[in-house]
Amino acid sequence: MCASAAPGWRRVVQSDSKGAQLAYVIAEPCIGEKDNSCVEVCPVDCIHPTPDEPDYEAQKQLYIDPDECIDCDACVEACPVDACFAEDQLPAEWSAFTQINADYFASK
Repeated sequence: MCASAAPGWRRVVQSDSKGAQLAYVIAEPCIGEKDNSCVEVCPVDCIHPTPDEPDYEAQKQLYIDPDECIDCDACVEACPVDACFAEDQLPAEWSAFTQINADYFASK
């Protein structure tokens, strides 16, 4: 169950099948785009890979690190292709991206 984040508090979200708690998810519209506007506005640098990371070119999209995300919503506002969602607002047709995002960081 989700509750809104108050300043200084993390929002509580349901865990995925591997136990990772995802607050925000980057979905299908990011594939092939990787605009990086979200990377630039993130106050905790939780969106990866960044252009200076070795796997940037190999990845089709960007991902939000669930352990670093502070639920600030900056990525949602900055994304020009509307690919960033609070997990509880992720459209059903893109629900697989919750696991895709978690898997990216599980392999790190």
